Amino acid sequence: METVVSGIRSTGKLHLGNYYGAVKNFVQMQHDYKCFFFIADYHSLTTHPTPQDLHGNVKQVLVEYLAAGIDPEKSTIYVQSDVPEISELYLYLNMNAYMGELQRSTSFKDKVRAHPDNVNAGLLTYPVLMAADILIHKATKVPVGKDQEQHLEMARTFGNRFNTLYKTAYFPEPYAFNFTKKLVKIPGLDGKGKMGKSEGEANAVYLSDEPEVIRKKVMRAVTDSGPTEENQPKPDAIQNLFDLMKVVSSADTYEHFEDLYSKCQIRYGDFKKQLGEDMIIATAPMREKINEISNNEPYLRKIAHYGALKAHESAAKTMKEIREIIGFRSF
Repeated sequence: METVVSGIRSTGKLHLGNYYGAVKNFVQMQHDYKCFFFIADYHSLTTHPTPQDLHGNVKQVLVEYLAAGIDPEKSTIYVQSDVPEISELYLYLNMNAYMGELQRSTSFKDKVRAHPDNVNAGLLTYPVLMAADILIHKATKVPVGKDQEQHLEMARTFGNRFNTLYKTAYFPEPYAFNFTKKLVKIPGLDGKGKMGKSEGEANAVYLSDEPEVIRKKVMRAVTDSGPTEENQPKPDAIQNLFDLMKVVSSADTYEHFEDLYSKCQIRYGDFKKQLGEDMIIATAPMREKINEISNNEPYLRKIAHYGALKAHESAAKTMKEIREIIGFRSF
């Protein structure tokens, strides 16, 4: 069975974009692949070296991914810092990562521009840590977005370089992987692009948002003065809201408002009220599970410990073999 590895940001709550764009795929993957899903708390320190509530953030992410359907019996979900072998592999890979190639990383250049007062070594070697996350389990498939493809290419480079240096075929090559051919892209409420926390809290609807919060966010969504001609194309902001409705509402509801728009009879207030209520219904099962799991500390400790043990078993085997390949021996 092929191995899949995917990192989960340790900051930020799950929103509809995360859920429909990635997490639903994760839930399906775990039935067909050997999956490792890790909460990337080490990575968060590159741009947030003194997080206000690192443990609280990790807990929130663990709760929400469990509520969304990640099954700890079928896949391995763990906290990155609970597996020390990752740090050891990160060290070894850094010894053979070159300054020039790390400085050419697009992500590094972007981060330097965004955080000029925090250009640290961890930021520079971020791709090496990501490679360690993947190679520690000898993964061949990695679900990544376009912005991470260069990092994945670097992971292949570091793995192949290790193989060449030590004359072995130890690390397989990991490649980008989409479980479904057509990814669902969820637009935000600001009328500009995809849903995401980086665009502001009001742009995203979170799985944990209470109904009244969802209603207010949707009612504030960007619209225009309405269509002036029958069957006219929708502006991007309006199309975004219809795309959201297609995801969370029934086909009849969507067709009803599509028809009203085509006939220049749509009232955006009614449209957004319906969209908000349908979002509340769509997120209700996850919201209930999130509240239930959040209050069950013994269960969370059990899952985190179980995930750490499973990840450690895989990682320890890899590191034992790597030490032997490099030549480390105990006297």
